[in-house]
Amino acid sequence: MAPLHAAPPPPSASAAAAAVSSSSAPPLFLPRPYHHRRAPSSCSLTVTAAAPSRKAFLACPDHSPAAAPPRAGRVAPSSSPALVSSVQDLYDFICSGPLVDRIGYTKEKIAESIDRWLRSGVQVARLFRLNELQLSEAEKARIYHFYIPVFLWCEDQVIEHRAKYNEGDDIPPLVIGVSAPQGSGKTTLVFALDYLFRVAGRNSATLSIDDFYLTAKEQNELRDRNPGNSILEFRGNAGSHDLQFSVETLESLIKLTKEDMKMKLPRYDKSAFGGRGDRADPSLWPEVEGPLEVVLFEGWMLGFKPLPNEVVKAVDTQVMDFVSRYLPAYHAYLPTLYKEGPNGSKPDHLLVIDIDEERSPIWGS
Repeated sequence: MAPLHAAPPPPSASAAAAAVSSSSAPPLFLPRPYHHRRAPSSCSLTVTAAAPSRKAFLACPDHSPAAAPPRAGRVAPSSSPALVSSVQDLYDFICSGPLVDRIGYTKEKIAESIDRWLRSGVQVARLFRLNELQLSEAEKARIYHFYIPVFLWCEDQVIEHRAKYNEGDDIPPLVIGVSAPQGSGKTTLVFALDYLFRVAGRNSATLSIDDFYLTAKEQNELRDRNPGNSILEFRGNAGSHDLQFSVETLESLIKLTKEDMKMKLPRYDKSAFGGRGDRADPSLWPEVEGPLEVVLFEGWMLGFKPLPNEVVKAVDTQVMDFVSRYLPAYHAYLPTLYKEGPNGSKPDHLLVIDIDEERSPIWGS
């Protein structure tokens, strides 16, 4: 699938591409072991013939379930025969998606909420400068089989979270985490989710684990303290982030519950120092205003748990170049993540998605 190129958000969503916030505790993502399902001939289960399919994880902090308000809609928003036929075709296409069962949508529920699917589809298509009436099959799948189902799942999580509070309470934003390997499309997914939340009237913010890399000075000091350790020579792996700074940022964001509250969000400049990177000047950090309802937090290693040094060292010896500096971490940490998941997560508030080499979903669990 050709990459989607995002158009700038409208003025009301000018911060959609880069903003941050956090709830009472940063969520880490609970992946569960999965079994490959055979995909149709038009898609591939694997990134390469020898590599397992990429996975994307979405999770929310544990919260008590609450009934979501009913959704209303109609199957055919117009009496035009041509449009009715078109909507029926799209309805059938939506129902065939690989994630609808996992997010709890039956054919009847999709029919009841078809206006919402159509409206969201138009919004996403225009966000990525696509003609919503002339989408290719790949573009239609990306929008109606991936972005919108994930958004609706996230929206249900927000509704449940906010239902725990009484009217007039200060409600902290819900943190939704997105964990997936580099190149899997998680940043674009978060961009689309943030935009959909904003056009739906929910104030949202986005944050990446990359925003918490050590400063250039701190990274140089880390490298000097660990001569010969290629894992810590450059930014990227665990150990090259300012964890205390990330915790303080998230704790501040969950307090952004009132209209008169503002906060600047840290940003990292990967182009600084010839590509070695440095934290951007605070004067360039974007500002987010309360009250926040949603925080989308993405990162390639969110949910990884600490492992004994000997386990990690057994595969770090494989590091040969920039890309392979990340692969040992996956080999070391992912088995535990798949088996146990991060602390505090529960299956009822987790969405696990298998995606193919074109970043299209093939299964959800």
